[in-house]
Amino acid sequence: MSTPVTSLDQLNLAFADRFNARDLDGLMALNAPAVVFVPAPGQPVMGDDAVRGALEQFLGLNLPIVMTVRHVFESDGVGLAVADWTIDGTAPDGSPIALAGTTADVAVHDETHGWRYAIDNPFGTA
Repeated sequence: MSTPVTSLDQLNLAFADRFNARDLDGLMALNAPAVVFVPAPGQPVMGDDAVRGALEQFLGLNLPIVMTVRHVFESDGVGLAVADWTIDGTAPDGSPIALAGTTADVAVHDETHGWRYAIDNPFGTA
């Protein structure tokens, strides 16, 4: 079991660490039940299988993610995390990859699980 994220400003960084370790189960553990993941602008997915599949596609690029937390705001167990991210390099098929975005993620906190995504929206400003 992955270590809970105890501070909201660490949630996006925990995502990056687990992403770069190719830890799909660890990434899934960062999600609250009924999470909404938006792998492309305006295209939300829900349900463990759909979210897992979308994350697998990103991991399939076999490239690292760089994450810089910009802002976090929280109130009574609900938080908003805003972070800039990039995925740059060469895809397994040899094509160049240059992805970037600014997240707008809604998170929830409880004592047992720490901070987890309720809405993971990596292209939040798109």
